[in-house]
Amino acid sequence: MTVTGQAQGRHVPGQGTKAAADVERARSQMLHEGRTRGRTRIGADAVCEALLRQGADVLFGYPGGVILPLYDVFGDYPELRHILVRHEQGAAHAADGYARASGRVGVCLGTSGPGATNLVTGIATAQLDSIPIVAITGNVPAALLGKDAFQEIDINGITLPMTKHNYLVRDANELPRVFAEAFHIARTGRPGPVHIDITKDALQQETRAPHPSEEEMRAGLPGFRPTYEGHPKQLRLAAEAIDRAERPVILAGHGILVAQAWDDLRQFAERAQIPVAHTLLGVGAIDETHPLSYGFMGMHGWKHVNRAIQSADLLIALGMRFDDRVTGKVSTYAPGAKIVHVDVDPGEIGKNVAVDVPIVGDVGAVLRALLPLVKERRAEERATYFAELAEWRGESEGSSWHGSGAWRDGFLSADYVVSRLGEMTGHDATLVADVGQHQMWLARYAGFRRPNSHLSSGGLGTMGYSMPAAMGAAVGRPDKETWAVCGDGGFQMTQQELATLVQDRIPVKIALMDNKKLGMIRQWQEIIYAGNYHSAQLLGPDYLKLADAYGIPAFKASRPEQVDEAIRAAQQVEGPALVWFEIAEAQNVFPMMPAGKGLSDLIEKWGGADE
Repeated sequence: MTVTGQAQGRHVPGQGTKAAADVERARSQMLHEGRTRGRTRIGADAVCEALLRQGADVLFGYPGGVILPLYDVFGDYPELRHILVRHEQGAAHAADGYARASGRVGVCLGTSGPGATNLVTGIATAQLDSIPIVAITGNVPAALLGKDAFQEIDINGITLPMTKHNYLVRDANELPRVFAEAFHIARTGRPGPVHIDITKDALQQETRAPHPSEEEMRAGLPGFRPTYEGHPKQLRLAAEAIDRAERPVILAGHGILVAQAWDDLRQFAERAQIPVAHTLLGVGAIDETHPLSYGFMGMHGWKHVNRAIQSADLLIALGMRFDDRVTGKVSTYAPGAKIVHVDVDPGEIGKNVAVDVPIVGDVGAVLRALLPLVKERRAEERATYFAELAEWRGESEGSSWHGSGAWRDGFLSADYVVSRLGEMTGHDATLVADVGQHQMWLARYAGFRRPNSHLSSGGLGTMGYSMPAAMGAAVGRPDKETWAVCGDGGFQMTQQELATLVQDRIPVKIALMDNKKLGMIRQWQEIIYAGNYHSAQLLGPDYLKLADAYGIPAFKASRPEQVDEAIRAAQQVEGPALVWFEIAEAQNVFPMMPAGKGLSDLIEKWGGADE
């Protein structure tokens, strides 16, 4: 068998498809003759043709021996821009950032063995956050599979639990079908990564196989039919629960952004007059200046948001999965609330939290169907509820580390830096977080206005994500200013991609938040492990000199009055630029929900540093 995978489907053409197949075969032959300058069409050509047919315009990759046949034909396909990363992990994260920012499928590639395994972290990051990418790897010739050949590894077995689907292709004639299916699976239903492993001889083999039509491709996947429309009975039950609720809260997750349902969310919230809280990956689902936007929930979310959830009588969960950073201790979560849960993935409903009204479907389609079913309300009808929420919000947002005056002791506060970054980019830039304390500060204080302007590794929590993901985001949305917001720990994990920014002239600006610590590790050690700061101190280079070594303009800010000037200077650089922010080493992210505790057990301050 030439293709292995998780749920393979074969298409046997029926009546009426032969003529279409003949036309497609003729078209493929014409394409071959125009691209290959008379040489034989091989599997590598079929790959490039398939990528173009799927709308791919950029690939992030790193060459190696068994994938060189593909690189050998790239010159015949100038529409495909190849960006040479400095590490395959950067390629996967760049494809991820490209997909999040652009709404299209991202593509990365690497060779066999270590090239393939270096992609794994980025593939897993995409899987946990439902990001559509196609990861392409080369493998040893088919005759050497299973024989421990040089740089052979069972990458299909490795990626099986972290992809929506994966393929091992040994026959060039299978490539057109496989690529059509892969892109369809990656982007359809709940998005996610698909991995295609291709043996070297399949890339070199002559082929005349045509590319399947959309109908042929779908017919070859009989078991893949996601549900998009909510069940009418469940919709009615949800509408009834919403109309009865006196203290409802909408929980907006990443599914709102995946479904491009931000307008549907706003219209629904306005009609029913329901406040909207959002998850980390739901940042941007609603303009944070909207009167019904209530803020960021969860472990490091706003106290007033978590308080509203705990006092709610109805939670309307839209495209989110109730992960542990949102709920904390499940037995104490939203004790008085009924739950309506909408998700396109039926496996997520009821997985973590018991649900009263489950609705399987695309969140946009469900909201549009619910809109005429729910009673239209005026804000005055919820005056008492809204007044209480406003009071809680005022208490919660009324103080910050910067506002407390701690910076007057000579320290620069991270919350001030990210708030100024939001203001000085007009709240319209794409801000890409790494993982750690600064990730939480960015979500809380930057003030997001538009969808897909906040990118973050939520499910896997991958340090080193920010800079390569920002690289992909800048390529995918060149019309938007792009900033990688990094801690000094995450930056040092993927700082080699500075060379990629320079070589490919990708205008990413880097906001480096340097507290000379693994900040979240230090915070946990301070609060939970009695101040045992083992391996939390982080030695870093002179970042101005490091940037200069790559020819990147760099600027430094250590006090509040220097922040705006440094950001403005970076913005005036046409290409990549770096701003080194020296922030307070002891600043913590508050509130904080300790592991094993619930939303009502938030720690609000520690050692006098109150946020």
